[in-house]
Amino acid sequence: MESEAVLRLGIFMGVLAVMVAWEFVLPKRGRTLPRLTRWLPNLALVAIDTLLVRILFPVTAVALATLGQKQGWGMLNQLDWPVWSKVLLAVILLDFIIYLQHLLFHALPILWRLHMVHHADLDVDVTTGLRFHPLEILLSMAIKLAAVHTIGASPLAVLLFEVLLNGMALFNHSNIRLPQGVDRILRCCFVTPDMHRSHHSLLAPETNTNFGFNLSWWDRVLGTYWPAPTAGHAAMQTGLEHLREPEKCQPLTALLLLPFRAKLGEYTINRRW
Repeated sequence: MESEAVLRLGIFMGVLAVMVAWEFVLPKRGRTLPRLTRWLPNLALVAIDTLLVRILFPVTAVALATLGQKQGWGMLNQLDWPVWSKVLLAVILLDFIIYLQHLLFHALPILWRLHMVHHADLDVDVTTGLRFHPLEILLSMAIKLAAVHTIGASPLAVLLFEVLLNGMALFNHSNIRLPQGVDRILRCCFVTPDMHRSHHSLLAPETNTNFGFNLSWWDRVLGTYWPAPTAGHAAMQTGLEHLREPEKCQPLTALLLLPFRAKLGEYTINRRW
């Protein structure tokens, strides 16, 4: 378990460093706020999230997968398939569940209150991929553990999935410039920064699209794909229309209290149906 944590942390820090450097050298958009104004509370939030998960969950997803493999829990542990095929299928299924979870946090007002913390960021960069309310992270952890148990994902599959999910969340939230040809090829399979940026649009119809974090298939197949922001990447506004004042959506205290103080706005999916 210690080697797993070291490996995950090392990859996470490496991807974070690369994305930060890329944002400095080749940014896609300008900033509305100074970096430190956003980065300090965003990074403090992920530190709180990590600490609470370690305190409140006695088992990690990889540890649960290890126990499940020994006990024969879950669907894939009942199948006599090649190891590689079960690992691949488990990663794909876990990614689909994350897509559905993200959709759910946009559909139910009580969950949207938590998810607003992520969307209220007035700029979108690599640290936005870390900016989630602690209650959302705890719920997400519970969903992930239930999914690992039900699917019967192997420890290797869970480790690969978590490394991919964390790395892709940093990548697709990054304010980086990719050549259009490269973006077009990548988004055939994966969520790119230009694809995900539409999801952070100020416009509610665009916010409720592109829910994938890793694989772009789910949005395309299930009709939630949006190719590009209507106003274009340079001119589009990000954040939430009813939370434009920095003092309401940037300080750490404001982020922690936002779900209990802020209005819902017009962004939950069921308000458009």
